[in-house]
Amino acid sequence: MSPITADRFRGAWLLRRPQETATHRIFCFPYSGVGASMYARWPHWAGPAEVCPIQPPGRENRLAEAHYDTFDALAEQLVPVLEPHLDRPFAFFGHCSSALAGFAVARRLAEVGLPAPQRLFVSSQLAPHEPPYGRFLTMDDEALTAELAELTRSMGGEPMPEMLDLGLSVMKADIAAHKQYRIPEPVELPCGVTVIGWDQDQEVRPELMDGWRHYSEDVRFLTLRGSHHTFLQAPLALMAELSHDVQRDAAR
Repeated sequence: MSPITADRFRGAWLLRRPQETATHRIFCFPYSGVGASMYARWPHWAGPAEVCPIQPPGRENRLAEAHYDTFDALAEQLVPVLEPHLDRPFAFFGHCSSALAGFAVARRLAEVGLPAPQRLFVSSQLAPHEPPYGRFLTMDDEALTAELAELTRSMGGEPMPEMLDLGLSVMKADIAAHKQYRIPEPVELPCGVTVIGWDQDQEVRPELMDGWRHYSEDVRFLTLRGSHHTFLQAPLALMAELSHDVQRDAAR
């Protein structure tokens, strides 16, 4: 399977044009401080599902655009863009704070009466009714820059000072959105939820994500081998679990 590459579909929000031949889609939200290119090592497909990376404003090829500020504003902007591509079964995937972005978009779809995802995949993130959590939320600029450099290396790149400066401003805006987002109590989503933990994750331990069990009648917990950034490498175990749940949901 070939890695993700951008085509001429610079429709801003989607890195490339979704294929009409796809029977299922997984829309993937980027991690704090980076854009859709973080999925560069992912295959185009997870089993029968086409992988569709989402590109929010304020980063990479949308650097000149204003940041969305809040996850609710992100959802409001993104839903009309996604609507034409919700004509077949789909799911959302998000890691860390981007799982909250996926949750906010799923809620917005339900509010406006559009098709809901069949499944929300959340990786390394506490449930949205719980207080914002993670050491990134209290880091100063120097520490965040060091984390960005490490993240860049994890993505297979070499950190350059000017790019780190740009990434820092994006990360700080993303962190602000994360800090602001909290709902007062759990809400039931019209979809299944798969909660993915990583056995060597020192940022968000798998046992901290138990709060997601209140968000659906169909909640599945699993722990995979790896650390906080292992998902960037599209490990076979992760791809197999995504494919498994997509196919299981479609068969119901």
